[in-house]
Amino acid sequence: MMVKNMPSYCQPFLSLFILLCLALPPAAAAAKHPFSITDLLAMERIADPQASPDARRVAYTVQQTDLAANRGRLSIHIADLRQGTFSRLPAAGEADDANPRWSPDGRSLYFLSTRSGAQQVWKINLRDQNIRQVTSLPLNVRLFEVSPDGRFLILAMAVIPGKTAEETREIIAARAVRPESGLTYQRLMVRSWDTWSDGTRNHLFYYPLPGGPVRDLMTGMDADCPSRPAGGAEEFSLAPDSRTLVFTAKDEGRREAWSTNSDLFVVSLPPAAQPAPPRRITTNPATDTQPRFSPDGRTLAYLAMSRPGHEADRYRIVVRNLADGRERSLDLRAEAAAGADRSPDYLAWSPDGKTIYCTAEHLGQHVLFAVDVATGKSRLLMKTGNTISPQPLASRGLLLAWNSLIQPTELYLLGTAGEESRRITKTNDHRLENIRFGKMESFTFTGAKGDTVYGRIVYPAEFDPARKYPVAFIIHGGPETSNLNEFHYRWHPQIYAGAGYAVIQIEFHGSTGYGQDFTDAIRGDWGGAPYEDLRKGLAAALGYYPFLDADRMAALGPSYGGYMINWIGGQEHRFRCLVSHAGIFDKRMAHYEMDTQWFPEWEFGDPGRHNPLDNVRNWHTPVLIIAGRNDYRVSYTQSLALFTALQRQGVPSELLIFPDEGHWILKPQNSRQWHEAVLDWLHRWLQGQDDKKGREG
Repeated sequence: MMVKNMPSYCQPFLSLFILLCLALPPAAAAAKHPFSITDLLAMERIADPQASPDARRVAYTVQQTDLAANRGRLSIHIADLRQGTFSRLPAAGEADDANPRWSPDGRSLYFLSTRSGAQQVWKINLRDQNIRQVTSLPLNVRLFEVSPDGRFLILAMAVIPGKTAEETREIIAARAVRPESGLTYQRLMVRSWDTWSDGTRNHLFYYPLPGGPVRDLMTGMDADCPSRPAGGAEEFSLAPDSRTLVFTAKDEGRREAWSTNSDLFVVSLPPAAQPAPPRRITTNPATDTQPRFSPDGRTLAYLAMSRPGHEADRYRIVVRNLADGRERSLDLRAEAAAGADRSPDYLAWSPDGKTIYCTAEHLGQHVLFAVDVATGKSRLLMKTGNTISPQPLASRGLLLAWNSLIQPTELYLLGTAGEESRRITKTNDHRLENIRFGKMESFTFTGAKGDTVYGRIVYPAEFDPARKYPVAFIIHGGPETSNLNEFHYRWHPQIYAGAGYAVIQIEFHGSTGYGQDFTDAIRGDWGGAPYEDLRKGLAAALGYYPFLDADRMAALGPSYGGYMINWIGGQEHRFRCLVSHAGIFDKRMAHYEMDTQWFPEWEFGDPGRHNPLDNVRNWHTPVLIIAGRNDYRVSYTQSLALFTALQRQGVPSELLIFPDEGHWILKPQNSRQWHEAVLDWLHRWLQGQDDKKGREG
């Protein structure tokens, strides 16, 4: 991978990573075809790897796309690391199996399944393959963990605070049959992400084995754990002696919609017949999350932000001595240079308690760090690609999931102290062997404020240096995210490379993985420095790569990227067409339409500054506008308003609305329609109706 104008410290690759990248089997060149949406949907998605207590086996989930049913289907697989064999838990009709968790003796595997019609906990004896249902609760179990001593489960269900699971079910059932449909709210939040509030909260429950009864551990709390919409088991932790549970929750009352303050709470186990309310153990006014007990149970590590109201503040690792309550912070740094501070997003202790492994975004990669607990010094272990869910194993190194732009997620064993490093799964290799991907390169340029800014180009999959290629200029959302080297299922640049486009992406001010000051620079300046970076970055790419056709360019973006498309539309006319997905058109109205208020209050500053609506009269470029009607982060009305304004002005425009989707387009058939509509739009304005080369898989 060639890199232009990049510092030497960004170049090194671990020998293991090179092995991982080159692990794909060779294939006959004649059979290869460019990557397409058909290929993307065909990939099997590995997740949630769980090592057995003796570290000899790994259970994990695999999601397969069922186009006929228009959904993904989940199954559980087990890899035997010693024998190199693979097996799948026996299926049961159309049921989904997920959330595999080992019993402490390693003889059984607990898991979630819809085999009974509802999602409940089941258990399989791995010796005789006997499967039985463990829970028969009134509500769906959302996730669970097995206690270290194997005597109970901690599970999550959505209940109405102050009501039991049975009472919650009865209330919800009564609502469904009543003749009136009106809902009354007395405070925010009334909506979250893609769902209207129904009064329920995710609560953690204690479930003694083998048969209950279940007890609410968050009695009296009008708060969620796991958090909505995407929180998981990383938000709570059981002590090694199984006597204490620590979890995170945002218990902020009427301030919930504009607060980012979540704290840690502790519960003693087993709970009394009438459990006492959880005890709050942190007072930081910003986010505290991901508590993790050390192996000896004497120390608690967790992630903490420092600034209230800022959802993209930098996390620090906080280590608390549980005997005396003293805390110290560990700052994650990539190297001893300015802008090298990094924000960890996942924690795991080493078996000896001397090291904390964590992942973080770093220069367009999602990398793996090892942090010495005593000194706070950190070192990089995996420098490229997207490292997920590292799990330390006694005397076996690390189990981890890993993917990149050209490889879906697979499982690996990473040696950390001389142990064998090897790849475990090759689930998608036979699908990849006939696919041609576009080459990726990174480049840098001087952007806004005189700062060094990073960019990425992905070559067309069937690249010919003698040709000129149209440009797909893709602007990431967030805005505090990054164009990661990952196998993305929504805005994957290789889809466009496979369709014959050269893809340009810029890590503008506001992007993550380049230091917190760089991330914070976007605050109150949405159309300022980031827009300058995008203009300068595109100009730099056109100068570096002579095969880019400056007369045939399109700009595309989702969420904040959609906002930027709407800002560009009223500023300049260098693009032949635009694609705006879930983009803000009027910042003033968007402020009050959002489900959360902390986001616009931190991000916007003056909502009248850099407001796309104010320049819509200057818009002449054709645009495809896309939104999900269940998007409560950026309301679809923003897209509808933009479409209305452009139609009144006679600007070529199309509106694609998904009534059953939210901020992201997730259903397989909808994903296919989305990709086909976007590529057809680019083709119409950049290539002409008679040139479909590279669009079909």
